[in-house]
Amino acid sequence: MKLKYLFGVSSLLFLVSGCTTKPIGPETLTVMTHDSFAVSDQIVQEFENQHNVQVQFLEVGDTGTAVNKAALSKDNPLADVFYGVDNTFLSRALDEGIFETYQSPLLDDIAPSFQLDPTYHALPVDFGDVCLNYQKSYFELADLTPPATLDDLTQPAYRDLLTVENPATSSPGLAFLLTTVGFYGEDGYLDFWQALVDNGVNIVNDWETAYYSAFSQAGGPDPIVVSYSSSPPFEVLFSEEPLEEAPTAAVTTPKTCFRQIEFVGILKGTEHRELAEAWVDYMLSPTFQEDIPLNMYVFPVNRQAKLDDTFQKYLDVPDVTADVTPAMIAEGRERWIRDWTEAVLR
Repeated sequence: MKLKYLFGVSSLLFLVSGCTTKPIGPETLTVMTHDSFAVSDQIVQEFENQHNVQVQFLEVGDTGTAVNKAALSKDNPLADVFYGVDNTFLSRALDEGIFETYQSPLLDDIAPSFQLDPTYHALPVDFGDVCLNYQKSYFELADLTPPATLDDLTQPAYRDLLTVENPATSSPGLAFLLTTVGFYGEDGYLDFWQALVDNGVNIVNDWETAYYSAFSQAGGPDPIVVSYSSSPPFEVLFSEEPLEEAPTAAVTTPKTCFRQIEFVGILKGTEHRELAEAWVDYMLSPTFQEDIPLNMYVFPVNRQAKLDDTFQKYLDVPDVTADVTPAMIAEGRERWIRDWTEAVLR
């Protein structure tokens, strides 16, 4: 009886100890992202080592799909942090109330023009400008001036030279549609698109098809394509042979490009608030920001982040981009896509 009693006390002490002792090992921070997210392994490891945490990335589809999933699961969040909502879906994310507010001290190093949410629920991380790109050699050989405005694309000289992406299936396609709405207004953008159709525009479903199959720089038939202002420096960076100049150029005249800004936010209901704040700060820090361009082909918003010399030399950043606010996009996005589909594809 005595031995049995002692065993019972020992077991009870073990059980009580097991209930009160914290598990050994790092916590897990889950970051939900769109499918285009990429970061260097060493950058993630540096954060994990600093905070004794394991960072787990949950890719859930394109930007629109990711916002939908975050909204549908907001009462039982799938992650602690969500990165990748951009200004085409920002108002929807804010209206759904998926984020907690957090005013990171790193915002002091970020220009106010990137900070589109004054309530600090969604904090800017990176930006990219969707612009027309053209192959320089084509226009040199054809003795044709490259397009400088959207109106140029409707002229006979540019017939059958342009490929664009479907705004219903492509992020840059949607960005270009928004550019045309901003430039021509709701009363005129469909007339512009009808003129493009009459002038032989080629429409594909995604950027990869547009750039790597239809664009003449990659062997396709069309010397003009909707891409990014960053595409020319990347042509230099990834060329098999050293290049003295970029073989392509971006059209960056006023209001011909759309600026996409991507944001990060702490998901409401996270059980790792302090770690989530630390991760947001890390994404806004120069260490993370300088890793962005060569992984996601977009650019840092932190003024302290330094760019590769190739970008300094070949990147052309537009001074004036399309004037379409997140509120305008939230109100008109689905209608514009629907009306575009009816007018252009049917």
